Amino acid sequence: MKKILLTLLFPLAFVQAQQSQDAPLNIILMIGDGTGLSQISAGMYANNNQTVLEEFPVIGLSKTHAVKNLVTDSAASGTAMACGEKTYNGVVGMDAKNKKLTSILELCEEIGYNTGLIVNSSIVHATPASFYANINSRKKYEEIALQFIESEVDYFIGGGKKHFEKRKDNRNLIKEMKTVDVVKSFKKYKKSTHNKIGFFTYDDEPPSLNEGRAPLLGEYLSSTLDKLDKRKEPFFLMVEASQIDWGGHANNIDYITSEFIEFNNTINVALNYAKNNPNTLIIVTADHETGGLAITGGGTSPFEMKASFNTGGHSATMVPVFSYGQSSGLFAGIYENTQIFHKMKKALGIN
Repeated sequence: MKKILLTLLFPLAFVQAQQSQDAPLNIILMIGDGTGLSQISAGMYANNNQTVLEEFPVIGLSKTHAVKNLVTDSAASGTAMACGEKTYNGVVGMDAKNKKLTSILELCEEIGYNTGLIVNSSIVHATPASFYANINSRKKYEEIALQFIESEVDYFIGGGKKHFEKRKDNRNLIKEMKTVDVVKSFKKYKKSTHNKIGFFTYDDEPPSLNEGRAPLLGEYLSSTLDKLDKRKEPFFLMVEASQIDWGGHANNIDYITSEFIEFNNTINVALNYAKNNPNTLIIVTADHETGGLAITGGGTSPFEMKASFNTGGHSATMVPVFSYGQSSGLFAGIYENTQIFHKMKKALGIN
């Protein structure tokens, strides 16, 4: 009887797996801002020598330079990954000739995908802005906010509320977002059943995790994935652990490692989802390295580190690209950061 049952179940399981593989591809792009190999190593050691990235079978290296500078900023690198073109530092969603670019998020929307942005910076910060805005200066936050409300993003979580309602033009952009349920708490975000939901986590930039930032990035991702699951439609999500970069600028190893551990736990949420949904591709990378971090000493019982920094800014070192799931093999090797965009397009079958 057991043999007959197994014979009946095996074809069914195979068909279900095949159907999942044949389903449209979901993409979860995860960016650890400022996260070079040293930041990953430091976070891993601080996490008892463990990181979920060890489960990622495909690893590549990304060249992060901008058009004229070896050392990029988040705007130029974010634009390269989001839109596939190198540009100048400080420029968002435009190429070196001031031509407006179309991002991978926007391309996904054109083919009927749901989209989302989840960050622990403001939602108008350089990296998230690269996926929906076209502007010559990342510092024009109020203009970026205007472009954000004109975008088609379905789910967003991030800070920067003041850029939408405490503006020089006296407009309240939140009230103008008629099709979006802009909620006032994460509890309401989880409960909302609207097709478009937004949550401004803080009025300005969120504080660090060590200063009490809550809830956690992984909770935001988990809730958003639950909502997307119920829609049973393909999606593109960009998730940014924004403040690993800020720890690098501060030359603060504890800041870096605490933010990386939160990012690590968030990656684990995505990985568990992909394991249950084989039509999902996860890409984990960085826009650049920050701080010129070096681990110069330490012990292993327990794991302790001595760290040094050689800059308060960014560095030009390559950064790793980890990938898991369907089409992950595309991301092996060494390539320009612009290729992340083109490889995602290829994975999606977009010409």
